[in-house]
Amino acid sequence: MLKIGFTHFLLAVIFVSFVPLGELSAQAASHPGVSARNAVLMEQESGRMLFGKHAHEKRRIASITKIMTAVLAIEEGDLDKKVTISRNAANTEGSSLYLQKGEHVRLKDLVYGLMLRSGNDAAVAIAEAVGGSVEGFTRLMNQKAAQIGMTDTRFANPHGLDDHQKMYSTAYDMALLMRYAMKNKTFREITSTKVHRVDDPDGTGTLVWLNKNKLLRMYPYATGGKTGYTRMAKRTLVSTAKKDGLALIAVTLNDPDDWDDHMNLFDWGFRTFDLKTVVEKGIVPGIENAFYSGKVYVKQAFRYPVTNDEKDELHTSLTLYEPPADGKWKNGKAPSPVGMVHVLLDDEKVADVPVYFREGENEDKGFWDFFRDVFSFIAGKRYDG
Repeated sequence: MLKIGFTHFLLAVIFVSFVPLGELSAQAASHPGVSARNAVLMEQESGRMLFGKHAHEKRRIASITKIMTAVLAIEEGDLDKKVTISRNAANTEGSSLYLQKGEHVRLKDLVYGLMLRSGNDAAVAIAEAVGGSVEGFTRLMNQKAAQIGMTDTRFANPHGLDDHQKMYSTAYDMALLMRYAMKNKTFREITSTKVHRVDDPDGTGTLVWLNKNKLLRMYPYATGGKTGYTRMAKRTLVSTAKKDGLALIAVTLNDPDDWDDHMNLFDWGFRTFDLKTVVEKGIVPGIENAFYSGKVYVKQAFRYPVTNDEKDELHTSLTLYEPPADGKWKNGKAPSPVGMVHVLLDDEKVADVPVYFREGENEDKGFWDFFRDVFSFIAGKRYDG
């Protein structure tokens, strides 16, 4: 491979992984104190963990489980389809929408009831509609968790009730899940909704559901989240907030003072960090190799959250495949990607960003295409070089 190192250049980049390549925590000396046993503050765009307290300890998580249930309903279900409520769903214990056996409820309204009112009956109804059964849906939950990179998580039901011994996650994994979920427009709309109105299935009127996430009313920068509580898990909370372009995710497990802790975490994060544009969109300048010069690009500006003391510690380097000796790509097509921009903070890599060859490159790719490009380049499967 051809390695080109440079510190000061502007280029087009896109951060392509839901899971940061290196978990770089940025706990300053004045980090916030929290009452929670477990806590994480994560920057949404890059996935950098800004603060962590027992971040990887496996714990019960209660109803924040429903974030995964909502994600799968949105991704795998037909939100406009009416779901027939089963006896199993209607008889689910705990927090409830008071669904009745035989009622027909739109899947999208079930997701609203799941997220705003934490309906356990809605969770079971969604699981049966999307996964065919609670057991089938649980398999989908664990498959999605593995895809996202939630390596310390095991789901055993769609609602988070304490009815299984082997069900757990971590504050860090739940931040990863929320980061993934917040990339979906429909999820963002639902989780940010303060009040949802839906026609009563029996035709007698309109149901009004108030979001249990009080931060949407208490904190001016709040953008969403999910509450949770069970006897064994205690209070759990995932929430999001955004200010001046900086989007944050807070997670607390077993926290007796979660509302104040989340506001304090957000205030500390907004006060301590700024998003710095490490590279800009465009052709990569400064490449001396004649074959690559003027033809290498990446696709979107890359930004990274840093403290004032860290701003001068960010730098980049570029790795490209060796160009073909005869000037022609194997099979007549350039590998995709053709290289990587490595973003480093004080010599620790925090991101790999794919670089593309200009000639004949199709720029219309989805997120998972980019993720696959990163993996393929690192594995050396695209081109023998």
